Amino acid sequence: MVIKYKTHLLLFHLLLTCAAAAPDPNPPLRQSSKWIVRHRTHDSDPPPSPSYTLKFENPRLETAYFALQTWKQTILSDPYNRTANWVGPDVCNYTGIFCFPAPDNTSIQTVAGIDLNHADIAGQLVDELGLLADLALIHLNTNRFCGTVPQTFKKMKLLYELDLSNNRFAGRFPSAVLNIPGLKYLDIRYNEFEGRIPSRLFDKHLDAIFLNHNRFQSQLPPNIGSSPASAMVLAGNNFRGCLPPSFKNMSATLRELILMDNGIEACLPAEIGMMTNLTVFDASNNRFVGPIPDSFAELENLEVLNLDHNFLSGEIPEAICSLPKLWNFTASNNFFDGEAPECSGVEAFRDGRNCLRGGRRNQRTRWQCEMFKSRRGKVRCEDFKCFETKPCQVPPPPPPPPVPCQNSTAEGPVDHDVGGDGNYQIQSPPRRMLSRPPVKESKPARRVTVEDARPASLV
Repeated sequence: MVIKYKTHLLLFHLLLTCAAAAPDPNPPLRQSSKWIVRHRTHDSDPPPSPSYTLKFENPRLETAYFALQTWKQTILSDPYNRTANWVGPDVCNYTGIFCFPAPDNTSIQTVAGIDLNHADIAGQLVDELGLLADLALIHLNTNRFCGTVPQTFKKMKLLYELDLSNNRFAGRFPSAVLNIPGLKYLDIRYNEFEGRIPSRLFDKHLDAIFLNHNRFQSQLPPNIGSSPASAMVLAGNNFRGCLPPSFKNMSATLRELILMDNGIEACLPAEIGMMTNLTVFDASNNRFVGPIPDSFAELENLEVLNLDHNFLSGEIPEAICSLPKLWNFTASNNFFDGEAPECSGVEAFRDGRNCLRGGRRNQRTRWQCEMFKSRRGKVRCEDFKCFETKPCQVPPPPPPPPVPCQNSTAEGPVDHDVGGDGNYQIQSPPRRMLSRPPVKESKPARRVTVEDARPASLV
């Protein structure tokens, strides 16, 4: 009996030994993918000794395999099983992964796109995604990704579109996107990003900038007008202060400007009227004051104008309601006390809760309008100090010539000069040298006026 028991123990020990020595069919991918990163950086590092072999069409697909498998390990929830078939070396057949010929070698395939929109996946982005250097687009909107954007994204030299909207990303503005050279489309709306917007963002050649509904809070950078974007959506944050006058520099490119639901408190700048290609301008739910600038009459391509829920006053100009393409104009919830008859001809025109009289319905009470006029009716836009105005200064006169030295023994001022022989010569200076040089009468000096100190756009 004892011998039989010992025999069983010996067999069990042999089984454990064999199991420990058997190859693991699923080695940890995180270690392998880390080797890929290290191996790409230091080619001298020896590769690990895999206990199994996967065949890949080319090294780029092998790198993509390790990057995607590492990312898959961080996914906590995938209710629609979008990543269920992310198994094996054929990464081009993974759901949401798109392969195309490599731009520098069309004879091989490479991962060029990731599209997992509306997948409701919970997880985070991993550093290894930076290995996908041939990516042209990343679409991850409407998921539950959290954390931050890895700095390794700056290695994606070909990335053209980045859509991370409607997720749970948080922290400061993702600085990695500032170093993606080919990026044209940036959409990070409906997340939890916070803090300031870096001014470098508007120096990039982006065609579309969607930052709305985050937690950004700061003044808009003064160089915002340097952006060549055709669409800029800044709504639903806590931007404050003024609209920088540099917006006028976007007149050739900007088509849509959405500023709704912020804390901007200032007058509407006249420079907005210089953006003649603008089709949509939404400044609703802010704290804009004063009248609508007359320059808005130059917005000949404007189709939608929304000024709802502000503190604007004065009269709605006829020229604005007569814009040729304007069909949707919302001026309600302000303090306008006059309106041109042409406004009623706008297809979708709303002017409720203002101070319009003459039997107009749904207007503010007379008491509300009088209180507004007594407190905020007299608006001086210059008091907001939105623009750097320099006082008008007359150019200083040219400096007078040096005052000659005086000799106490002479009867008047004398001028010491050096003659050709090297000896000092005493000469009486002419009177004209003691006064300002005469102005040439052929071109009289033009008097500088206040108009010279104004920007060219305001003259």
